[in-house]
Amino acid sequence: MSKESVTMSKEEENKAIIGRWFKAFWGNPWDPAIIDELAAPDLIVHYLMHGPKPRKGREDVKKFMTEFRAAFPDLNFWGVCDPIAEGDYVVGRWEGGGTHTGTAFDDLAVGSLPAATGKKIRFTGTTVLGYGNDSVEIRHFVRPDSSMENQPS
Repeated sequence: MSKESVTMSKEEENKAIIGRWFKAFWGNPWDPAIIDELAAPDLIVHYLMHGPKPRKGREDVKKFMTEFRAAFPDLNFWGVCDPIAEGDYVVGRWEGGGTHTGTAFDDLAVGSLPAATGKKIRFTGTTVLGYGNDSVEIRHFVRPDSSMENQPS
């Protein structure tokens, strides 16, 4: 019996790479090294729940995620359906959330949180990711149904 090599399509390869990104970047525990490994130097991460200004570049995104995870230590996200790939782009639907049991956090469009409020956040969204030149180009679009229990005023 001969062993046949299995060749993945470009789309399947991109979905596998994006799957690694999503698990390492959004999973719990998160792995900040994935940013340097896979993300383009000029990546953009944009969340409407965090205000109109997108995060730009590896260092800014690392800083944001470090602060976000310090405030929400149990933060976790997961895919809710199989991703769709076309050429260099992968689109995925996801949901996630966490409980604010950590440090104060002031990067929410709904207001600032003092330390350890116990408020729960829940997100759902769609992410469009491009993969090319051996790096991920990320564009995140968060649906307006993101919520926070007992939102700050």
